[in-house]
Amino acid sequence: MNRAVLSSSKTPLIALVLAMFIWASSFIALKISFEVLHPSQVLFGRMLVASLFFLALLRWMKSIQYQAGDWKFILAMVVMEPCLYFIFESIALQNTTASQAGVVTSLLPLLTAIGAVLALKEQMNRTMWFGFLMAMIGAIILSLGSESTESAPNPILGNFFEFLAMVCAAGYTLIVKHLITRYSALFLTALQAWSGVLFFVGPAFYFPMPEEVGLVAIGSILYLGVFVSLGAYGLYNYAMAHVPATQASAFVNLIPVFTVLIAFVVLDERFNLYQLMACGLVIVGLVINRRAG
Repeated sequence: MNRAVLSSSKTPLIALVLAMFIWASSFIALKISFEVLHPSQVLFGRMLVASLFFLALLRWMKSIQYQAGDWKFILAMVVMEPCLYFIFESIALQNTTASQAGVVTSLLPLLTAIGAVLALKEQMNRTMWFGFLMAMIGAIILSLGSESTESAPNPILGNFFEFLAMVCAAGYTLIVKHLITRYSALFLTALQAWSGVLFFVGPAFYFPMPEEVGLVAIGSILYLGVFVSLGAYGLYNYAMAHVPATQASAFVNLIPVFTVLIAFVVLDERFNLYQLMACGLVIVGLVINRRAG
């Protein structure tokens, strides 16, 4: 295998790792902005920023060749994400800690794998299941071992809504895997942003705006709109065109790992022994899953 082919085969994996890192950082940005603005205002601002960037990228989008019946899949995609997913995750982050939400997030690969086996007829051997199990156990240990300073007024309710968000994320992954064969990743990501603006504009203006927003909250919304809504989803949708849905979803287990890393750099939080062991389990599990596939 020549170097060019080898490099191109690694590109989707690099895109997945970058997407997971950006998604992990979004938890911090959401927490910061939720302290000042109502979640619907944050989500509307996030989608609006991303939509403006996508309008500037229209000429780089490939010609769209709509196929009859695809409206059902496109509608289901935008309902799953951004609509329901962000509603559920907003409620979750207001009621539970980031560490407990991370435990629930680690269920996404398993939910996606089950859905891919049933809907896409993807094959899962025992070694891949073992890799999934190891990565999930690592993500759970990492989440449980992390220390959180955020209040959790109703963790049971919050964890339940985070689980609902993961169900939506699993459905979204499977739908994108179907649509990506006919539409570009850039177009599908733009559809999410535009539909998000229409969906959240009503609730955003229903709740009163605070007298002072602050540069930190504005910066968080800009970061969510450009780097998360535009960057992370674009990278993830690109990777979905090149790797099976089950393997792509396995990388979600990196989100708790990256969250701890970002907290270490930004908030000066330290690793403990359990977190170091958990990070190793996640990485080994991903390697086993990738090689088995």
